Amino acid sequence: MVQALLARGMDPNTVDPNGEPALVVAARAGYNATIDVLLAARADVNARTGFGDTALMMAALNGHGDIVRKLRARGAELEGRGWTPLIYAVTGGHDKIVAYLLTEGANIDAVSPNGTTALMMAVREGRGATAELLLARGANPNLRNQDGASALDWALRGNEKDLAVRLRRAGAKE
Repeated sequence: MVQALLARGMDPNTVDPNGEPALVVAARAGYNATIDVLLAARADVNARTGFGDTALMMAALNGHGDIVRKLRARGAELEGRGWTPLIYAVTGGHDKIVAYLLTEGANIDAVSPNGTTALMMAVREGRGATAELLLARGANPNLRNQDGASALDWALRGNEKDLAVRLRRAGAKE
């Protein structure tokens, strides 16, 4: 359908009534074929929704690793204003995508608008394996968000005793 619309002259960067670019919608849903068609038509890989989300962020959040790789191959940005693809991949619990984004050069300690890091999000979501991965790759366990909370604070609040021990071993201070 998208291919037919493009053949009729539709701009590949058209947004839907919610202000979402077609590439973002396709990435969120995991529509590989649609992604290929839009990329071939030169859709802007870094186009954002009104909330600042990109196709890469939505693919990372929803675990569409093949789309994440396609978008990166076309120059999709790892960083930017607001939340990052890395934090979204952590939130979604997609460790393979987390590892891939780090290999691609994602800033492991990038912060969201409220100062949340990927490590804080992993701990908050109870994702021990993800937190371990981030710590092994050098995440700073002592960063604090705007509320003054660290990853260790999140572990203690969530009764994540094993994570709290691991964070302390990594140098986290109370």
